[in-house]
Amino acid sequence: MGSTAHGRTELANGVPIHFEIYGAGEPLLLRHGFTGTGQDWMPSAEAWGPGFQLIVPDLRGHGRSGILAGPFRHRDAAADMLALFDRLALNSCRGVGVSGGGNALLHMAVLQPERVNAMVLVSATPYFPDQARAFMRQYRDSLTAGQREALVRRHPGGESQVDALLAAASAFAASYDDMNLTASDLSRIRARTLIVQGDRDPLYPIELSVEMAKAIPQSSLWIVEGGGHGPVAGSRWPEFVTRSREFLAAS
Repeated sequence: MGSTAHGRTELANGVPIHFEIYGAGEPLLLRHGFTGTGQDWMPSAEAWGPGFQLIVPDLRGHGRSGILAGPFRHRDAAADMLALFDRLALNSCRGVGVSGGGNALLHMAVLQPERVNAMVLVSATPYFPDQARAFMRQYRDSLTAGQREALVRRHPGGESQVDALLAAASAFAASYDDMNLTASDLSRIRARTLIVQGDRDPLYPIELSVEMAKAIPQSSLWIVEGGGHGPVAGSRWPEFVTRSREFLAAS
């Protein structure tokens, strides 16, 4: 799969978006979490198996998609991908999104329901509860020197790029007009949807995922016992990939 990868940057929705494409088959969009990059998916790229063409972008302001010039809005990140799909002449896709990438994928499925056929949402939310806002307010200051250094290594824009991302993360605490999806909004989603939620997530309680599952017409819920935010990382990742691949291929 690696030999067929083509990475490039395109202007989409007015911002540079870097993405890589692997393999051939049904388009499968993989969206990383906030402060991550598309490279997070690379160790398991082969595991998604034949039959999918992987589309792996860096979210706006992340990785090789430039430096944020203002606040990060998940709705804008959804519009970026819809614009990129127009440039690539892609009518629709299946998708997997983790945390902030899941929020952007959720917006994408609401904005243009016909463009997302099936999706897996990991630690995503329709809106930010108070406990998430408290976390966002202290996130930047809670990072250790080692954690910050790791972020700088992963982002080509260095300290400036990371500073912009951390400022955006802090601003989420006071943002109410981006992640504000209602049950009526969610009911517009056509995609078969698998919602993955850790029962110990410190940001989003299980009740939020239950709300989404009730509102999205074709949805199912996978509660990961003992899982926190991003509950399928580490030893659970192989099971997650297998289960997600089977779910997406069935649609």
